[in-house]
Amino acid sequence: MATLQNIRSKGPLLVIVIGLALFAFIAGDAWKVLQPHQSQDVGEVNGETISAQDFQALVEEYTEVVKFSSGLNALSDEQTNQIKDEVWRAYVNNKLIENEAEKLGLTVSKAELQAIIDAGVHPMLQQTPFRNPQTGAFDKDMLKKFLVDYSKMNKAQMPAQYAEYYNSMYNFWAFVEKSLVQARLQEKYQALITKSLFSNPVEAEDAFNARVDQSDLLLAAVPYSSIVDSTIVIKESDLKDAYDKKKEQFRQYVETRNIKYIDVQVTASPEDKADIQKEVEEYTAQLAENPSDYANFVRSTGSTQQYVDLFYTDKALPADVVARLDSVKVGGVYGPYYNASDNTINSFKKLATAAMADSIQYRQIQVVAEDAAKTKTLADSIYTAIKGGADFAEIAKKYGQAGEATWISSANYEGAQVDGDNLKYIAAITTLGQNELTNLALGQANVILQVMNKKAVKDKYKVAVIKRPVEFSKETYSKAYNDFSQFIATNNTLDKLTANAEDAGYRLLDRADLYSSEHNIGGVKGTKEALKWAFAAKAGEVSGLYECGESDHMMVVAVTRIVPEGYRPLSMVQDQLRSEILRDKKAEKIMADMKAAGATSFDHYKNMANAVSDSVKHVTFAAPAYVPALRSSEPLVGAYASIAELNKLSTPIKGNGGVFVLQPYAKDKLNETYNQETEEATLENMHARMASQFINDLYLNADVKDNRYLYF
Repeated sequence: MATLQNIRSKGPLLVIVIGLALFAFIAGDAWKVLQPHQSQDVGEVNGETISAQDFQALVEEYTEVVKFSSGLNALSDEQTNQIKDEVWRAYVNNKLIENEAEKLGLTVSKAELQAIIDAGVHPMLQQTPFRNPQTGAFDKDMLKKFLVDYSKMNKAQMPAQYAEYYNSMYNFWAFVEKSLVQARLQEKYQALITKSLFSNPVEAEDAFNARVDQSDLLLAAVPYSSIVDSTIVIKESDLKDAYDKKKEQFRQYVETRNIKYIDVQVTASPEDKADIQKEVEEYTAQLAENPSDYANFVRSTGSTQQYVDLFYTDKALPADVVARLDSVKVGGVYGPYYNASDNTINSFKKLATAAMADSIQYRQIQVVAEDAAKTKTLADSIYTAIKGGADFAEIAKKYGQAGEATWISSANYEGAQVDGDNLKYIAAITTLGQNELTNLALGQANVILQVMNKKAVKDKYKVAVIKRPVEFSKETYSKAYNDFSQFIATNNTLDKLTANAEDAGYRLLDRADLYSSEHNIGGVKGTKEALKWAFAAKAGEVSGLYECGESDHMMVVAVTRIVPEGYRPLSMVQDQLRSEILRDKKAEKIMADMKAAGATSFDHYKNMANAVSDSVKHVTFAAPAYVPALRSSEPLVGAYASIAELNKLSTPIKGNGGVFVLQPYAKDKLNETYNQETEEATLENMHARMASQFINDLYLNADVKDNRYLYF
């Protein structure tokens, strides 16, 4: 009672405290709600930022374009990541070009855009649905008709699937139109740069001579490999001097991380495999008892190979099933058996076989009215008319359709998800006899189908397959999780992780130069959170346990080094510099030995200790020569050959694979006639390729920041 009285006495104070706590809780949630509308920029170009919402809108726009143009309903994670990268690349490039174009007053007018459409030759236009059926070329009249029809359509009265299709097509065209403007602006800017790099008769003649003047040379060389590396002393000052000379080569424009990580993939235990084996044995017994609905039965088994009540070629069946198919009679069951190539336990039943036409020509008329009853009435009327002798094509035209014949084969639907109306549609086409007609009810529409021709007879099958992956159980995953979690808890520093991973049965992996623009770590899906952590952590820190992959991986990450934007430190590039210095010092030693030997003739050089010799033929200035004796490409061979006098010995030349001397013994020209216009055109194309690299310079000057990893 005393305690209760004490609480009552503090009543007003408790109300205030609880009220403040509730306010803090509500305010905290409000902050989370408001936060997305504040500064959440995924990137920056020339000081202009793009928000996560705006970038997501671009991604969704392009995703719909890809799905529409490829006929896909959904995209894989890999395809989605590719789209995000492509959208970012296009966004950055367009911003870079727009910034320069604005300074120069470059624009793309509506008249220019219309001229591109009227010409109809732009590659983007060839990827649209608006193409002539006979020639495959872009048809501007077809586009105009679509845009006019779309503006007049009452989409509210159309079946949902048709309205969705026409909206998708319209959005697709809007994207193409926008992309044409962006592409044209880039073409203008690139042309401006290209025209500043012009060819002339002197350059044209030099280019021609560099290609047609060829030499045959004798080569004598002392390879660098003849000197043992350990005999060469490389000082820290050598490394420092080389670093200072080549420092610009080591400039890094974005921050990266060096990490160590452990990736644990959970796999099924022997007990898990035995349990799945037992389940498949039970399902196999049920399969032999002729289930009433094979599609539902196979689906209930957890099989990755679903059953569709259609005849398929053996290409649509798993390879392990095809290899055993001839071992079973129709109605027979095979299995269970283990297939190592996809780690599955399998059984199957051969339901039927048939020799059927695989290429079928058919035509159709789609019938849609205001409601289902009127659709059926109209479809029955059309069907009856055609059955009575009316011209199929003429009736199709009456209802705004071509009614043209088209071909379908098993390749058009094998491997795709076929169910519902799609199954009904394909089943009708594949089972109709030649010249046979049917009135097919599909959802909100009817289709009048007629098969025109059949050919390419193939053996086809109906096979119910149970294919069960050997997957780990919850118990197996829990044990792996607990073991790995305990290991991380007791080895939560970089030193401990490095020292104890192998003894604990884990493989510690290294990854240098991890970029924030990457989509995963170690090729494992679902590691975005680990990637975010890596770019927020300090050097030496170790992460917690991340569950990733397709719920079958676990990962721990440790940051070993942060490589900041700027120049990579000497310690990171010294191995590269050491190999270059090693080659230079070997070259100095070889040249000193050649000088000490007083060599004055080719034979003298050829007979030096460790020397090799070769004959290099058809050498031109335009292409580097490959020297088999040195196993290296040697550009300086062609450079010397272009100016060398016949039978005159060169001085020692430091090459890529050794120090060599050259002596030309034959010179001639390729049988080509000089054409100034042709040579200048070739040079112009080369200049255009060089000019196309301008985007790299614009990128480096634009201070581009890519923070997508924080949000996507």
